[in-house]
Amino acid sequence: MRTIKQFLFALGILCHSLPSINAQNPLVTHMFTADPTARVFDGKLYVFPSSDTYPPAGREKEFPRFCMPGYHAFSLENGSTWKDHGWILKENDVPWGEKDTYAMWAPDCIEKDGKYYYYYPAKPKNDNAFRRIGVGVSKNPTGPFKWEKSFIEGVSGIDPGLLLDDDNKAYLFFGGGHELYVAPLADNMKEITQKPILIEGLPAGYKEGSFPIKKDSTYYLTFAHVFPDEGYTIGYATSENPMGPYTYRGKIMNNIHNGTNHHSIVEYQGQWILFYHSWDISGYNKLRSMRADYMTFKKDGTIKRVTPTLRGIGTPQLGDTIQVDRYNEISKASTAFVGGENEPNGWMVCNTQMMGFVRFNRVKFDGAIKIQARVASGQRTGSFEVRLNNPKGKLVAEFPIEYTGGWSSWKTIEADVKEPITGTHNLVVVFKSDWGSTKAVNLNWLLLQ
Repeated sequence: MRTIKQFLFALGILCHSLPSINAQNPLVTHMFTADPTARVFDGKLYVFPSSDTYPPAGREKEFPRFCMPGYHAFSLENGSTWKDHGWILKENDVPWGEKDTYAMWAPDCIEKDGKYYYYYPAKPKNDNAFRRIGVGVSKNPTGPFKWEKSFIEGVSGIDPGLLLDDDNKAYLFFGGGHELYVAPLADNMKEITQKPILIEGLPAGYKEGSFPIKKDSTYYLTFAHVFPDEGYTIGYATSENPMGPYTYRGKIMNNIHNGTNHHSIVEYQGQWILFYHSWDISGYNKLRSMRADYMTFKKDGTIKRVTPTLRGIGTPQLGDTIQVDRYNEISKASTAFVGGENEPNGWMVCNTQMMGFVRFNRVKFDGAIKIQARVASGQRTGSFEVRLNNPKGKLVAEFPIEYTGGWSSWKTIEADVKEPITGTHNLVVVFKSDWGSTKAVNLNWLLLQ
């Protein structure tokens, strides 16, 4: 088991060595991220997640559930690339918190009057509360933040969720266990103006991760809710007032593989997006990875249940890595966790047979003159093609299959785009080899140039 210092050192190396961090699910693969809170500031999409890590060596028994050292921030760059802005706050920098507890659970960040307020839970020193909630302020959504020397008085719980109403009044939602609470914030955003009230109208059972939004004139309180026979789901309730009472409306997302879920909802460029987490990279539900999928409101204001996808969100364009293994459709091929040195955590398309294909939706081709491909092959027969929309669609580029040194020996190759293409299309990779062959080439990613 690596020490926390060794892990963070390796993490820093990965941050600088990755070609890109992709908007296909999971959103980032170089570190473990959970509890994503998404916000749009000045037209730009940001995500503020918590982070998971390995327990420090020798302290494994202290962390039977989660080990969470602090927070990074991410922003969506280009069409499909996430930028990691590094550490926003580490637990040992919390002025009022205990040290070395790895207890930094879900945060939130909100803008009011040109200032950004970052809220987070932490374990307090010299206090019996399970978690208290602190706040910092900055002129920039990614910091640096000036952290308040004490937690918010009168607030005890986890998972702060913020709502800024149309009248510029702010509300803090929080809680955990069987109860969620709400309290109005003062204009300074650093204290509450009245005792928190219990949110009524929610179903019985364990609840956490309260995240409020307002659409039209309706307030939606979304939250993680545990059904005894199902586990964590994402549910929601509605009200005509941010303080409630609320009426439970059902689930937004079913349980995923019997582990936690924690989410946020944001409208970005005219589309609603549900951010959540799973554990795609680690395969272990205490080391999670944030994901996102599009969400739809029905005409009556209810929310259509979201089914998790591999493809996720975003529209790759020039300079964005296209992780085609996060497919919309696949035939005569499969995917597996990528192998080989110097390859970032993720997956590849493999076991590619004659006339097999993989389809990846929504790629913006404008300006592309070349396409790069990251490949590995243990043989040198055949080719693969990039086509538009379907396996028999317009031919965009063609790559010969060559021996790279083995099925885990990776090489980046390049092909010309045969003629200019404009607009957004579905991208289809078609594999060609000898009939009867069980695999032609392993394909990690494509990159438009």
